[in-house]
Amino acid sequence: MELNHLSDEGLLESYHKATELNLDREFIKLIELEINRRSLTHLIKSIATI
Repeated sequence: MELNHLSDEGLLESYHKATELNLDREFIKLIELEINRRSLTHLIKSIATI
């Protein structure tokens, strides 16, 4: 799954919504990996260590 088409804002919104809805952990992990790849971890309150 490629997440590089999402804007940074869209990616962060997706992460927050996915964690809020307690979606599949593997899906959340993919979002976390992309957040980390974009060096956006400082913009979210909590993220699992990747």
